[in-house]
Amino acid sequence: MTIAHEAPDILSPEFAQNPYAAYRVMRDTAPLIWHEGMQKYIVSRYDDVARACKDPAFTTNNYAWQLEPAHGGRTIVQMSGREHSVRRALVAPAFRGSELQQKFMPVIERNARELIDKFRETGSADLVSDFARHFPINVIVDMLGLDKSDHQRFQRWYSAIIAFLGNLSQDPAVTEAGVRTSEELAEYMIPIIRHRRENLGDDLLSTLCAAEVEGTQMSDRDIKSFVSLLLAAGGETTDKAVASIFKNLLENPEQLAAVREDRSLVERAFVETLRYTPPVHMIMREMAEDIELSGGVVPAGSTVVCLLAAANRDPERFTDPDSFDIFRDDLPADTAFSAAAQHLSFSLGRHFCVGALLSKAEVEVGTNQLLDAMPDLTLRDGVAPAEQGVFTRGPDSLPVRFTPR
Repeated sequence: MTIAHEAPDILSPEFAQNPYAAYRVMRDTAPLIWHEGMQKYIVSRYDDVARACKDPAFTTNNYAWQLEPAHGGRTIVQMSGREHSVRRALVAPAFRGSELQQKFMPVIERNARELIDKFRETGSADLVSDFARHFPINVIVDMLGLDKSDHQRFQRWYSAIIAFLGNLSQDPAVTEAGVRTSEELAEYMIPIIRHRRENLGDDLLSTLCAAEVEGTQMSDRDIKSFVSLLLAAGGETTDKAVASIFKNLLENPEQLAAVREDRSLVERAFVETLRYTPPVHMIMREMAEDIELSGGVVPAGSTVVCLLAAANRDPERFTDPDSFDIFRDDLPADTAFSAAAQHLSFSLGRHFCVGALLSKAEVEVGTNQLLDAMPDLTLRDGVAPAEQGVFTRGPDSLPVRFTPR
């Protein structure tokens, strides 16, 4: 096992600036690291991270301290066994099949169009601040039947929850903001949930209030915690995915041209972005028993930081992994949004992201509408888009210009 100082420090400014270079060093020379400052192990190779996603010995008990205080209750991501399967069955139908296509696809399309209409005639936009940062939150709020005039409040809440989740250095101010968010969101949501139970409509919140599986319904607190999870996970990941797709395509003009001409390639551009620059770079797991991984043994009771983004660029799994290539033949798109995915960005197995198909729908609709509105978009002169973030990561700004249509 390697001690942290022999490999790039995950808490250092150098790591934050370019984690991909650090990931190479970790995979090659330090696949298992003990980080003294965090008191956690770090794993980076594909086989080890994939195992952590699927093997029940890698439990989600860590979410009791990593997520629960910010969500104000337990969510499906930290449940296991029958409890997990029942809770997942309660919420999953709204995020797949006819429910998604018939009820929520019009919501997604309308929200993308409304945002694009604000800059369609201007000839310039920042795809992060003008579109990506608002689009998924607007969709989720609309799906839930909540008041979109509270957008700024929802944005602040989900940002605080994501910061709490990724608070690797245990900054007390970040912790305090996350706990405060839980209290504020409860004060906002619980009265709405109680009123909605008595006045069911056609929205997602009504669906959650009415859902029942094997005699189990979600409590008010269950629903509030799921809404909190949906805002954070759905907002942050889709926000960064849309921005990252365009950053990757703009930096590879021949692939952008191919996608512009053949829109069936939008799906492949999203899948390759999930591998190459995923919105979520790491997850944590807590060990139920001693497990041997590349580089040594991880003892029971310890916490493991699983580097999804490092695993997604493992040369033992993907050819030329540090290149963005929507045409690669080692990343099938037909399984990319299922528990059989080859990339790890939605996890794998029983905890595969329940909102993967919703994310796919949002990203594909948003990307297609943006390409329709800006068929000749290019980066503004002199712009070199930069990514920000360690736990989650994406472009902080993406200024483009185009000919108004």
